[in-house]
Amino acid sequence: MKKQFIIYICLLLLAGYGFPDAISAQNIDRLMERDSEMGNNSFSDRDMDRMSEDSTETEIDVSSIPIELHMWNIDTRLGNRKETPVDTLFHHFQNSNLSDGYNGEYNFLGNMGAPRESRIFFNRTPSTQQFFTDPYSAFILPLNKVMFTNTKSPFTNLTYHKSGNNRDGEDRFKAYFSVNVNKKLGIGFSFDYLYGRGKYASQSTAFFNGSLFGSYNSDHYNLHLAMSFNKLKMAENGGIVDDRYITDPLDMAGGRTNYQPSDILTNLTETWNRNKGFDILLTHRYNLGFEQEAENEKANKGEKFVPVTSFIHTFQITKNERKFISRDDPEDLYVNNYFHRSSTEDVTQSLSVKNTIGISIREGFSTWAKAGLTGFLTHEFRRFELADTLSRGFIIPERSYKENVLSVGGEFAKREGKLLHYNVTGEVALLGEDAGQFEVDGKMDLNFRLLKDTIRLDAHAYVKSLHPGFYYRHFHSNFYWWDNNHLAKEYRMRAEGKLAVKRWRTQLMAGFENIKNYTYFANADEAFIGSNNTTRYRNNLQVKQAAQNIQVFSATLKQDFKLGIFHLDNEITYQKSSDNTVLPLPELNLYHNLYISAKLAKKVLSVELGADMRYFTKYHAPGYSPVIGQFCTQNPQELIEIGGYPLINVYLNLHLKRTRIYVMMYHVNQGMGNSNYFLAPHYPLNPRMFKFGISWNFFD
Repeated sequence: MKKQFIIYICLLLLAGYGFPDAISAQNIDRLMERDSEMGNNSFSDRDMDRMSEDSTETEIDVSSIPIELHMWNIDTRLGNRKETPVDTLFHHFQNSNLSDGYNGEYNFLGNMGAPRESRIFFNRTPSTQQFFTDPYSAFILPLNKVMFTNTKSPFTNLTYHKSGNNRDGEDRFKAYFSVNVNKKLGIGFSFDYLYGRGKYASQSTAFFNGSLFGSYNSDHYNLHLAMSFNKLKMAENGGIVDDRYITDPLDMAGGRTNYQPSDILTNLTETWNRNKGFDILLTHRYNLGFEQEAENEKANKGEKFVPVTSFIHTFQITKNERKFISRDDPEDLYVNNYFHRSSTEDVTQSLSVKNTIGISIREGFSTWAKAGLTGFLTHEFRRFELADTLSRGFIIPERSYKENVLSVGGEFAKREGKLLHYNVTGEVALLGEDAGQFEVDGKMDLNFRLLKDTIRLDAHAYVKSLHPGFYYRHFHSNFYWWDNNHLAKEYRMRAEGKLAVKRWRTQLMAGFENIKNYTYFANADEAFIGSNNTTRYRNNLQVKQAAQNIQVFSATLKQDFKLGIFHLDNEITYQKSSDNTVLPLPELNLYHNLYISAKLAKKVLSVELGADMRYFTKYHAPGYSPVIGQFCTQNPQELIEIGGYPLINVYLNLHLKRTRIYVMMYHVNQGMGNSNYFLAPHYPLNPRMFKFGISWNFFD
């Protein structure tokens, strides 16, 4: 497999460099970087013409190679379009494949792609009805993040990440392709394959995603279609049996001078989680409006269509199947063994079919229409299948739970213009399983010039009363079993704001949230005396709701400094939870990046050389339960702290023409100072390892 990947990539690289350099591709990327910083999402033939005037490499007529690329996302409720900058920036490229995130804010299980959870509470995404795939956000691409394009030339991106060797290394290959059939119709596909063999025993990950997408955009009719298929296979090791293998390795070496991470004993050796499923999204709208006289770029008069009213329909279907397979001895590991089996294969399936219809009065069709107004009606059908039992221990393979929810809502939004934008959305469930559930969410941003600087103010607030998801209410398996039919709705109120000063390279964010009936997974392990007269714990889990309201305060300062070629980027987050037993959070989370940035070889080659550091203060971080694949509070009888350990990476970034490359020494500080390098209890980080990655953009 490795040889096939390398040969394939080399062939593509050679083919890419066969494309004529006449368009001065390094200048394209420079323009794209500039436009990305300015909020522009495309580059065009006019940019090409300006570049060709200054380029010393032009040998053929650039007009024969038309290049113009636009990218956007859509929201999955109403299909509203959000312009997105073209991704060509090489800054931070070295962190693009790290499971702990660009700025290292995620706790995860150590291996590439493994389940993760943000330590920054305000950055956590809500749990969905798909549930089991929620922690895999390092890999799974939600449909509202699919990149639709309009391009004059076929666009391709190929990216490859590599670390380690064939025995315990990591590989990831990604491909993206889009092309326009005509001016209105564009299609494309993406491919993502990840294989992390794992430094520690029984922690391999093998993930696959394939996506197809297309869009049709005319004056009267707009359509977007996206389909995504995921298949995730992950080995579960339950963490290492003794943290001293990491914190005090000499004491655990047993007379040996050293040992490999794969030699460390783990709690599980024959346990796996598997998820497979698909998403289909179709959103389309028909626009009514009128033609009005307008001037084009060449000052010639023409007709421009102005939409007044849109009729919207959105259809989404999501299906997932999850298997938990265990051949480890249940008697020593779990409190319960409901099916009285030595091996387990728990299967659950979920299906969601959602239809939304809406009517929208469009923004800007008249001088008094300063904002758009949309009303919508949504019906969702949900089906879940779980194992069940009868008397005398017989097992019914599947029991179906069916839920229907009918809700109504509206949106009031201003998206056009440069000074002020806002969006207020409200929805309430009228009938069905979630009847009485509601949410009101509002966002606003204000942009203005002050003393030759650009100031941006953002505000966000919401009020939500949400019915806990299905798997909080029902779950049947060999080891865990609950039916919580009387869980109260979770009530949340949040207010947050952000100030950004572009010239100062400053961003300041602060927010506050109050939560009533906070719903969470609590570890309820039970102690027993093992064969060697030591106290051990059998695993158990419960769904709980906090008895008291929980408040969370968070503030983040992002401050970047520049002196010539020297740069220092900083992000400091302070947060406080009123109940660190139920909702534990580290008080400080830090990210610092010190590097030099320069252009070499007649300013054709961009270079960044530096080191970055991640750090958070000690706290009783959430543990991880392989049986449900979710994070949970620790067992109160054996609480441990993680944190207080800096993770340092050294890297080199290069950008040449349409190619980005990085090399990195990950966890370079291993063995220096204390060795408490855990990002989840009993799950150590990978040791020091070399990583590299390469990404190409093609326009042919």
